Amino acid sequence: MPYQVHVGEAFPDFNAKNIHGAPVFIPAQDGRLTHLQFRRFAGCPICNLHLQSFVVRHGDIVAVGIREVVVFHSADTELLPYQGRFPFDVIGDPAHTLYRRYGVQKSIRAILDPRAWPAAIKSNLKRDKPKLEGMPNGGVTGLPADFLVFPDGAVKAAHYGKHANDQWSVDDLLNLARG
Repeated sequence: MPYQVHVGEAFPDFNAKNIHGAPVFIPAQDGRLTHLQFRRFAGCPICNLHLQSFVVRHGDIVAVGIREVVVFHSADTELLPYQGRFPFDVIGDPAHTLYRRYGVQKSIRAILDPRAWPAAIKSNLKRDKPKLEGMPNGGVTGLPADFLVFPDGAVKAAHYGKHANDQWSVDDLLNLARG
């Protein structure tokens, strides 16, 4: 079994650059909680639909003292058209270095699990969905993961998704932060 992050342990050092070139550290240097999300690929319709709820409710997230950081297994140049204006840090990891480090896996279940299908249908019916041409870099079998990290680096909560739409909602995140 590959390494996985567990509640209560120290979160492994995280040091990366976002898609705009700014450094990103976990734990946060400013005393806030950090919600680290691992998503699939640039233009992923399910990821886009999911993250739009985080964009819309970003004020609620910040109000409870959470900083958002999202990692995709795509290059920065692929992410900029889709996530370049998000009000939080987005990080490209086309070599899957961060995915391996934090135990975030791939599985054909990502797209074959029927629980992912409603989000796939809804996201693909949206007018403002990302345009995909061909197979995305890194494929379509990536699984999501979510981590909530205290300012001292201890893991408050961790979730490894079983399919493409198995991830924390904004309400899930807010409840975890308050609890």
